[in-house]
Amino acid sequence: MVRVAELAGRDKAVVSRSLATLAEAGLVERDPSSMAYRVGSRIYSLAAITAEATLAREGRTAVKRIAQATRETTHLCVLRGGNVLTILSELSPHEFRSTGWEGVTTAAWRTPSGRVLLSDWDEQALRLWYSEHGHDRVILGPLNPAMQAPGFSLLEEPPRDKARVTDFDSLLREISVIKERGYALLEEEMETGVVGASAPVTDYAGRVIAAINVSGPALRVGRQLDALGAHVARAAAELSAKIGGQARPT
Repeated sequence: MVRVAELAGRDKAVVSRSLATLAEAGLVERDPSSMAYRVGSRIYSLAAITAEATLAREGRTAVKRIAQATRETTHLCVLRGGNVLTILSELSPHEFRSTGWEGVTTAAWRTPSGRVLLSDWDEQALRLWYSEHGHDRVILGPLNPAMQAPGFSLLEEPPRDKARVTDFDSLLREISVIKERGYALLEEEMETGVVGASAPVTDYAGRVIAAINVSGPALRVGRQLDALGAHVARAAAELSAKIGGQARPT
């Protein structure tokens, strides 16, 4: 308290009363041993709510812009309960296009977005997560048939020659690749004939809080998949900057 008064240039009694009021509101906390004040848990809750609102607002603009630039279906995804939820989708203007997933939850280990969202977890946390979710079905909730793209079909299991993740060790290897190049790729693991790329959106501390994913038909996108990945990574970095985030080193 004395130090706060010195920094603020205010009387100690005034600072003491102000800190007591802030403590009652949960905005600061006092250590019972040292009696020193620190930022309260409510501040972090308010910051999280503000960050999510900013992500949703700026994310919608970013998703539309990326879909216009790539002319492919674009999604903004977050991690929920250890799995991936698509919160925003913008469909490709092409008639022949990949599925829209807005509001649908999918198994994170099966998707490039999920692997991106897990890419800043440490090995111990990943191991615990995988023990619970490593065998989840690809779709964890109902998928509206009207959302499914004609000509593509969902796969319960990825083809052996296409699967990037089949067990915990391969998940670790894939995450290492994602960290190195800055994006994740998908080649017909979830849907026949569909490829895609995902990249991380980060907060002020560099933590991954969302993923941008762009997907399209392999016939149209397949030969440019790495170029698409690099484009998505740049767009994700731009969105991160808009919400006050910092880029992750690659």
